[in-house]
Amino acid sequence: MDVANTLFIMLCALLVLLMTPSLAMFYSGLVQAKNALNTIMNCFIVFGLVSFAWIFFGFSLAYGGDYFGIIGDFSAVFLNDVKGVNANGVPQILYVIYQMMFALIASAIITGSLVGRIKLGVLALFLVFWSIFVYDSLAHMIWDERGFLLMRGGLDFAGGGVVHISAGTAGLIGVLMVGARKEMPSSNEQAHSIPYAFLGGILLFIGWLGFNAGSAGKVDEIAVNAFVVTIIAASSGYIAWICLEILNKQKPSILGSLSGLVAGLVGITPGCGYVSIGSSIIIGASTAIICFWGLIIIKYKLKLDDSLDAFSLHGFGGMWGALCVGLFASKSVNPNIEFEGLFIDYNFHLLIEQILGVLVCFGISAIISYIIFKIISFFTPLRVDSEHESIGLDASLHGESAYQK
Repeated sequence: MDVANTLFIMLCALLVLLMTPSLAMFYSGLVQAKNALNTIMNCFIVFGLVSFAWIFFGFSLAYGGDYFGIIGDFSAVFLNDVKGVNANGVPQILYVIYQMMFALIASAIITGSLVGRIKLGVLALFLVFWSIFVYDSLAHMIWDERGFLLMRGGLDFAGGGVVHISAGTAGLIGVLMVGARKEMPSSNEQAHSIPYAFLGGILLFIGWLGFNAGSAGKVDEIAVNAFVVTIIAASSGYIAWICLEILNKQKPSILGSLSGLVAGLVGITPGCGYVSIGSSIIIGASTAIICFWGLIIIKYKLKLDDSLDAFSLHGFGGMWGALCVGLFASKSVNPNIEFEGLFIDYNFHLLIEQILGVLVCFGISAIISYIIFKIISFFTPLRVDSEHESIGLDASLHGESAYQK
């Protein structure tokens, strides 16, 4: 066992675990007070459900054996024979838990699209099946050494496709299947506690550093690069969104700046172990710009009730971030990559593979998410009734109130 690498992955696992309750806080602050607790429950319930799904057979499907480079097998169910250390001297069981944290946050992101109207039981069922049939499969294709996208040369350092594109897409399909809220509050009416959302967003940012740097698997220059460019891309996305708000509304907002922060983080995630500091500035700012206009298209042009902008930020941001790998990936940052980006080596190969990866992540998540929601709808309505929705889900589903009057 390599002590330094093991301690590093333990720390990163703790940071990524922090992301799920932080996202719950972030989402909760962005909704009306009557749905604050339900939003937390929707987000954090993955800690119980997806954890067990991952331990029982999720890890095995993602990393145990191989079928056609698409999915693993059941050789490691219930963590059977998961022992010893990996090539970096990290105990295999610790690696399992670290990867489990990614499955948790991916599932939690989806819930932001559906706050205020989806049944808790429906959401719970969907998240379990989605994590098995979508997340585990994509993790195998992109991160397992036998996965067909990785073998073709596609790159996703920390989850731009596996986590963000797939989760954002599932949220979009959920919006189309479940429908919009009956009452559509304005942005100012919807966010009941902006300081609460800010605290959740900053804690999410801190956890994200473990998400990206830990994906190196060990303490080395690549991990350090991922740590540094993640901070820089977040800052450039933050500033870019503020500038866009000043240009368009003359009033920069705290909520908008948080969206820019998240957009920058999403954009740098697939390439943080492959791109330079200079490239990260461009990636963070450009992702914020794309997500800003993507949000306007989704919410105001198409009138889709993506309540907390899961697809606008994670879907659009993950897609653009994946393509940026095909533009900016450099062997000077990571000598292990086979092909460099178009702007570095003037070669289209990596960009083409990244486009394929985006299409696969979007397509698989969209199709399977639709099927899961459709099957569930045969047995029960996907959303709560109008009376419960009007009262608020905290009182009607949980019998609790976030704030005492």
